[in-house]
Amino acid sequence: MSADRDGARGMDPSAARIAVVFGGPSSEHDVSILTGLQAARELVRGGKQVTGLYWSKSGVFHRVKPTLEAADFVEGVPRGAEELRLLTGADGGFVHSSSRLGRARLLPVDVVVNCCHGGPGEDGSLQGSLDLAGVCYTGPSMAGAAIGMDKLAFVGMVVAAGLPALPRALLDAGTREIGFHGPYIVKPRFGGSSIGVDVVEDLATATARLAANPHLRRGAVIEPYRPDLFDLNVAVRTWPKLTLSAIERPLRSDTSAEILGYSDKYVGGEGMASAPRELPAVISEALAKSVRGAACELALCCEMRGVTRIDFLSDGEALYVNEINTVPGSLARYLWVESALSFADLLDALVVEALERPGPRHNAAGADGTVLRSASGIAAKLG
Repeated sequence: MSADRDGARGMDPSAARIAVVFGGPSSEHDVSILTGLQAARELVRGGKQVTGLYWSKSGVFHRVKPTLEAADFVEGVPRGAEELRLLTGADGGFVHSSSRLGRARLLPVDVVVNCCHGGPGEDGSLQGSLDLAGVCYTGPSMAGAAIGMDKLAFVGMVVAAGLPALPRALLDAGTREIGFHGPYIVKPRFGGSSIGVDVVEDLATATARLAANPHLRRGAVIEPYRPDLFDLNVAVRTWPKLTLSAIERPLRSDTSAEILGYSDKYVGGEGMASAPRELPAVISEALAKSVRGAACELALCCEMRGVTRIDFLSDGEALYVNEINTVPGSLARYLWVESALSFADLLDALVVEALERPGPRHNAAGADGTVLRSASGIAAKLG
């Protein structure tokens, strides 16, 4: 069964029953598989009790061997996979679908290591479901995940915190004025990575892209396109204490490209771990100090949990907060070069934090029936 949240505190992490969830109904499904398989393999290598949880493109959970290879998922659900359901409630957790007509047979899980990028695995949907099921998990809380995925809400919080950011506005078919000049970059409001991002010259072209680009249908944001700016990234760990990684400067394989593209980040065989980069980034100490200060400030504002990657833009002097990745590719394991943090130690810390700092435990305290007893008939209120 899933671990009771109060009972999980103080558990020996080496004895924890770990489920690594990856995939999901998201445009970043394939990359999520790579991250999940990397994490599962490392946990198995460390002698942990590990179960693979493959979340299919259609939204169905499957129990799979944690030692599978990426090729096993090319055609979808791998052979030998066992379908599971996620039940909420006091006895919630992942249950075997074959037990539907009888007593629910729970999969023994103490903590879920979340390796899902984008979509419902990173926007708070999975986190909220696991909260209702009473299952401990790594990474952001439901609230932290939701604000991290919403590019409009996130930049609003950045500005409210007094941190620098490029202007960003909501874009819809009726947008006629946004308050800043082009060229522009148009992004999915709720998307991750670089999928669905367009660079356009004018507002008319930007609004036309709303109908043509399927990734913009849930919502879009628009901001100035600054070809003079380059990317700077830093990872943040919150356990056992707030710690920053080295700062990286991702590199574009095509120097003529307008933005750092999806293929630059992920098409290399190991997800983000194999992407080209300058690490540590060759930047001034003043700029590095600004990156570190802004990252620490955001860690507090976003109530970060687990390991997060924060992406900045800079021209070498000025710094702008771009976005936050609450479940980063390869869990940002490749950024910890200065502190010599191994992938095994990174995963162990995630598991311990999930057990020691579980998500919210909902209760009905205060709902004592007083309001119901004093209410008049519902029929009278409808009249």
